[in-house]
Amino acid sequence: MKRKLGCYHAHYSNIEHIEKALGSYDIELVHFVDPGLDRIKNDSDFTEELALNKIKSTLDWLASCHVDAILITCTYFTAHLPEHFSCPVPIIKIDDPLFHKILQLNRPSVLVFTNPSTVEGTMEQLHKFAAAAGQEIQVEPVLLENTFQLVMQGKKNDYIEAVSRGLFHAIEDHPRKTVFAAQLSMVPAAERVGRESDAFLGNHLDALPGYLKDILSLEAVGR
Repeated sequence: MKRKLGCYHAHYSNIEHIEKALGSYDIELVHFVDPGLDRIKNDSDFTEELALNKIKSTLDWLASCHVDAILITCTYFTAHLPEHFSCPVPIIKIDDPLFHKILQLNRPSVLVFTNPSTVEGTMEQLHKFAAAAGQEIQVEPVLLENTFQLVMQGKKNDYIEAVSRGLFHAIEDHPRKTVFAAQLSMVPAAERVGRESDAFLGNHLDALPGYLKDILSLEAVGR
């Protein structure tokens, strides 16, 4: 039976990444995009409670749209998701496959970010993920300053160039560590740097298809 996956994004640019990653599977993708929270999070009257309530209400709405599961692609959203949030369909965080890969490799690693608002929350989630698996990890965050606004302004090529330079530097600066791109928007740059440097550079889309295939029992197109 064809599965239906609701995808919750903070920016339209993430749609193409998910479409590409899951294009070989018999699955219907229903995309919901809400860039509002990222635009108002630095306002003087913005509160964490406001963010939490907005994320919860959106997830409730998505769950009512006849989807089999919800994929949250924004690390800001996942970092603010209540730990025991109740939802009638499975919620899959975009970070989970990446975290699983980090634990699987079990090497000293660097997690590279472009969005400063996601660093603390993502690192906290990673350490909780590792603790739940009974595993100790050595992972440090690196932030590429003044890059995330490029993607939010629709300057896709400028963003890829800036992130590519930052990832190259991260690999050079940490030769004994494994480097991972921490956000879905960084995938094109990560894939480019991986090809050009011939170095392993982890990203969300490496692990996502197999992860979702197992959870949703996906079948390949044409089977």
